[in-house]
Amino acid sequence: MTNDDGIDSEGLHVLAHHMTGFGEVIVVAPDSEYSGAGAALGPIHLTSPEVRRRKIGGLSEVWTVAGPPALCAMFARLGTFGEIDFIVSGINPGANVGRSVYHSGTVGATLTGRNAGIPGLAVSQSVRGLGTENQSWTDAIVGQKWHSAAQVAGHVFEAMTSDIHLDTPVVNLNVPNLEISEMNGWKFTELGEEPPRGISKIELQGVPTDPDAYTVDMTWADAPLKELPAMSDTGAILHDFISVSYLSRIKAVASPDSSSMPDALNSLFQD
Repeated sequence: MTNDDGIDSEGLHVLAHHMTGFGEVIVVAPDSEYSGAGAALGPIHLTSPEVRRRKIGGLSEVWTVAGPPALCAMFARLGTFGEIDFIVSGINPGANVGRSVYHSGTVGATLTGRNAGIPGLAVSQSVRGLGTENQSWTDAIVGQKWHSAAQVAGHVFEAMTSDIHLDTPVVNLNVPNLEISEMNGWKFTELGEEPPRGISKIELQGVPTDPDAYTVDMTWADAPLKELPAMSDTGAILHDFISVSYLSRIKAVASPDSSSMPDALNSLFQD
C-alpha cells in the first residue's frame, strides 16, 4: 500500500486497515506530501532516498521513503520490502478523474508497479465543498467518509484478483463522498476531458522587492466548463456514481495514415 499524501494521511490508514482482511499488508508511503507527482521518481542518480521504519497501530510492517509514490512502488517491485503481489494506492482525498489522472501520484504508483507485472488499484474519493472561498484543505476533508471508499475498494480488489485472465490490470477507482446507501450505483467509465473543477485563469503577480520575480495567482472555475458525458469518469463522480476505469498500457503507433514524418527523416540520409 502507498499513497501520494504522505504516511500520516487518514485515508491511507483507513484503507490499509481494511485491506488486512484480504492478506498481508505492507505500507510503503512517502514521508511527506507528493500530490501531483504522477509517475515521477525524482533525481535518484543524484540522491540517496532515506527509508525509515514507522508505526501505524494494527499494522505489522510500515515504511516511509523520502520520495514520491512511484519511487515507493519501484523500490517495492524490486523486492526491497519482500515479495509484492499487488499495489493498492490511496485513499486520495479528491477525485482523480479527467486530465488529473495524468498527474496523479496515486495513479502513478500503480502504473509504476505494472512495469514489473504487478497489478494495481488506485483509490480516490471526491471531496464535497472543495474550493469554497477561504476554505482550508483541512476544513474540506472534515467528515470525509473514508469507510465508504475503503469498502468499495475491497470489493473491487476482490473482483480484480479473480479476473486472472487480465494482463496486469490497473484500475482507477473514484468513489463519491457519501454513505454507500446514498450513492447512485457504479459505472465503467472512460477518461474524461476535464476534472470536476479546473483552473480557469492564471495571472502573474509581481514581487515588489524583485522586478524579475512573480507569484502565480490561480483562479478556479466553479463548475466544469462544459457538459460532461455520463460515461466519463468525471461525469459519473459528479452524479454520485462510483467510477471504475481500466487504464490501458502506453502503446506506440507505428504510423498515422497521413504524415510528413518519413520525408522529414529520410532527408537526413540524403546526400
